[in-house]
Amino acid sequence: MPELRQNYFTKEWVIIATERAKRPEELVTHRTLKAPARYVETCPFCPGNENKTPPEVMRVPSGANGTWQVRVIANKFAALSPDIKPTRVIHRSRRSMGGFGIHDVIVESPNHAHVTCLMTDTHVAVLRAYKARYDALSLDRRIAHITIFKNHGTDAGASLEHPHSQLIAAPVISQQIRERFQQALSHYDEYGECMFCQMVQEELGEGKRLVIATDHFVALQQFASPTPFCMHIYPRRHMASFGDINPEEIGDLARVLRTILGKLYVGLQDPDFNYSIRTAPAEYAGVKYFHWYLSIIPRLTRVAGFELGSGMFINTVLPEAAAEFLRNVKPENAARAG
Repeated sequence: MPELRQNYFTKEWVIIATERAKRPEELVTHRTLKAPARYVETCPFCPGNENKTPPEVMRVPSGANGTWQVRVIANKFAALSPDIKPTRVIHRSRRSMGGFGIHDVIVESPNHAHVTCLMTDTHVAVLRAYKARYDALSLDRRIAHITIFKNHGTDAGASLEHPHSQLIAAPVISQQIRERFQQALSHYDEYGECMFCQMVQEELGEGKRLVIATDHFVALQQFASPTPFCMHIYPRRHMASFGDINPEEIGDLARVLRTILGKLYVGLQDPDFNYSIRTAPAEYAGVKYFHWYLSIIPRLTRVAGFELGSGMFINTVLPEAAAEFLRNVKPENAARAG
């Protein structure tokens, strides 16, 4: 029988379509896994082509011959501009604002062929770059919210193959973020506890949707997962802001993220995916009711008419089956597959 499940944090409903449920292995992309070239002459992110990109914001050096591990640059096709004033205009029913903001590209490796799950633990340098930019931009009073995200593959919106992620710092907080905060605050007012911390403890106790648990992080399939294999990585320590993560936790997060993406790479044959860090705006850092997390969404299905018309998603893979499938995938096989 089909089942309706409610997202604990957003109160949105999801249809788990058990009548047409698919086994996890049925969603394998059947893509031929082959490593691209380590260097592509026309790629603006490859070493030696630094003059083809906008100005560099920061870099993490490799310590050898002036080379780099990670570069942060301004996005050549930025969604927002730091040169525009965030002036609000209100005219009757119309609200607008100058398109002020920051749009960074984080070039994750000098190796064009790298993917996150093949980076070993050197991916920690990317997370350190995320935090450095998050901390710096959080000091700008014009910035209201910062989103860090990665698009992998054309179905996820990636336009360049070279491994990279992005950051957008905007002068407003989206309605979706505000609604999630309001739900979390209401729960804390009623029960006196963080709803995220409560959920993590319940999931650890039950174990059905657990994929990975370490000293600092827990990776879970969601009870009301809107799409197949949608996954969240939560810090065990209560933190509202990504800016509160410490060096030891950054190292652990790098290992967890690499392992999860390795399981997807091997088990589903390198599906396109998006990940994003959902964090409290800087002004809410330290609150007791919100908890930052990293969301991973493999692009295995398409949004269709029902989802657009109703706002509800249909998931054809049981979250419990997805978790069991991923627990059994050996991510160390990613290196051989790549």
